[in-house]
Amino acid sequence: MLTEPSAETPPGNNAIWSPGQEPAPRAILAQAPHPWPVPPAPWVMRQTWHDLLFAHWPVAPATLRGTLPAGLTLDTFDGMAWVGVVPFVMGGVRPRGIPPVPWLSAFPEINVRTYVTANGKPGVWFYSLDAGNPVAVAIARGVFHLPYFNARFTVATSAEAVTYASRRGRGMAGLGAFSATYRPSSSPVHAAPGSLAHFLTERYCLYTTDGRGRLLRGDIRHASWPLQAATAEITTNTLALAAGITLPDTPPVLHFARRLDVLIWWLAATDATTNQRSG
Repeated sequence: MLTEPSAETPPGNNAIWSPGQEPAPRAILAQAPHPWPVPPAPWVMRQTWHDLLFAHWPVAPATLRGTLPAGLTLDTFDGMAWVGVVPFVMGGVRPRGIPPVPWLSAFPEINVRTYVTANGKPGVWFYSLDAGNPVAVAIARGVFHLPYFNARFTVATSAEAVTYASRRGRGMAGLGAFSATYRPSSSPVHAAPGSLAHFLTERYCLYTTDGRGRLLRGDIRHASWPLQAATAEITTNTLALAAGITLPDTPPVLHFARRLDVLIWWLAATDATTNQRSG
């Protein structure tokens, strides 16, 4: 179920990103849902996400539980786990207090994910993230402990559709690739709490592990997703398989978002139990 955005929280800005169009951080925080308190430390990074497709497939929970680190519980909806393949374009990526750098702050990215909880906080677990910027990949792997990979991208966007293709370099955790043309097919709306769309998209943290195996959480804040129904012709889709996950041969659940402005906090250790695999 989707609901129309309220007048106080408009569903986003369809314009292409530029620094002058960025909302102030306080405006992002004012529009953001806060499922738990904002971390006491300052946010450390901001990003703008553009032309994003959520493509989700239901999978049996047993196929994913063994892939999660200790301390995480697989999150399910109506008894099913969900795997998402999410292509989009990043803009305005930079640390707090630093202006955007043209060759570093904008690039395409695609990730493979599922949904988890730890200590009652629902979040995202990434199996892979492919990006079209080697410097950003190196920083994300080294600083944020995320499974980023270098990939080559071709992206063409218009008001009507996005044509998107990515291919991971040889020898990088399998030859994962993705290609599709996708487009919105409705006006933007906000997902209603309790709906599948809300479960799949309204997540305000990510989880990862560091080199010592500690479970870490990174909080994010943004306005509720301005979701649109979507259609897509997906012609290549092997990124999940490269991560060891076989997707069902069924049509995915699709959502589109034109733009979202995001604040990101530093990773922090969770106090989730780490002496056994959970889920």
